[in-house]
Parts: sequence; C-alpha cells; structure tokens
Amino acid sequence: MIELRDVYKQLGTRQILAGLTLTVPKGMNFVLMGPSGSGKSVTLRHVIGIMKPDQGTVTVDGQNVPAMDRAQLMALRKRMGYLFQNGALINWLTVADNVALPLREHSRLPKSELDDRVHQALRVVKLDHAAAQFPPSISGGMKLRAGLARALVTNPEYVLYDEPNAGLDPIISHEIHELIIEVRNRLGVTGLIVTHSRACATQCGDRIGILENGKLAVTGTVDEMVHSDHPLARAFLGGGAD
Repeated sequence: MIELRDVYKQLGTRQILAGLTLTVPKGMNFVLMGPSGSGKSVTLRHVIGIMKPDQGTVTVDGQNVPAMDRAQLMALRKRMGYLFQNGALINWLTVADNVALPLREHSRLPKSELDDRVHQALRVVKLDHAAAQFPPSISGGMKLRAGLARALVTNPEYVLYDEPNAGLDPIISHEIHELIIEVRNRLGVTGLIVTHSRACATQCGDRIGILENGKLAVTGTVDEMVHSDHPLARAFLGGGAD
C-alpha cells in the first residue's frame, strides 16, 4: 500500500503540495488528476524517492521512503516500475536494450535469463516483434508500450504511470488503457496513474482523486466521481472522450 500523509513540498517560491493525504491500496489503480502544475508528477517522485517532503510522511508497505538510504531505495525501486511520459526511450539503444536497462541496473542475472525476462515483458505489451528496432523507427504508441515493458521487466508490485496516453490518438490510447487494465488484472500490479484524460481515468481507474491547491479536493470511485456535483469533478469527468 502507498500512503502519503499531510505531505508538503515547496519548489522555489511555489508551494506545490500543501497537506496532501493519499492512500493507494494494493491491487488497485488509483488515478490522480488536476490542473497543470498542481503536483501530480511531484507526487509520483515522492513515492519513488526522487523527492523528499518538506513535511509529512510517505510510506510504501509501511516503509518510510524519505528515510531510506541508497541501498533501501534501490530495493524499493526493484519493486516499482515507472512509465515516463512518451516512453522516454534512449534512441541509440534497441527496444530490447531499453527494456533491459532496469535489470542491468538492479540485478546480476545471467544473459540468457535477462533476455528471457525482456522478451516476456515485450510479449505482455505485444511488442516482441520490434525487439531489434530503434526508437526513432517506431511509432509513439509503440514507444509507450516499450516504456511499459521496461516498467514491467522487474516484475514489480507497483507501477507509476505519468501521463500514459499523452499525445496519442484515441485508438492507440484505448490500446494503452487495455494494457494498464491487463497489468492490474493479470499481473496483480498496483497502479498510481497521473493523467489529464477522462477516458484513461474512467477506463483504467478504480478510484480517482483530483488535486487542487496542493491537496486532494475530491476523491471517490469512478462512478461516484463521474456523477459528482463537485466543480472539479464536473470539469475533468463531466463528459467527452478525453
């Protein structure tokens, strides 16, 4: 379980998080929405230990993330995948080598086992046919699927998704949503999803929370949020495909 309690974070003169409290139970996809600059991606960085709160607590399965030393953070990150916006692939590495990066960083697997894990992850996202291609030669949707394979290759318990369908057309976005749902249902992975997309939130989420002024302004199940009278819920979820 991911828990943030009364978390504050200031960057420069801006107060980004101001008492954020958030719980993500295991086995759930929790969707985090909000205006640009409201602290969604900053929240993800706190969960994975890239940032530390100025005040408050961040825990994963009861472990205090800000108090972790380097070895403990490395152990935590083995249990977490991170899907960056647009896949964030390295252009001069093949798709397979991009997917292998977390294993090369966090494990000492023999090459045969490493290759097996990479191709298994690529099969999950239906991209094993593109293992030898380079990122500049594949589509935006394929890059995102490769990024998801990289997030899954360590067999994580958690995946953090940062705008998983940004810039994709509706058809490719729907394919990504189906993969996110499959990752939860078939692999039992807990997800924390940052998105502006109504379709992503309502199709992939179990619960949705909307940030405003550095804290959750409203939260609930997908059905509760879609039918909520809260102004932010209406603004983000009141209608339309995106």
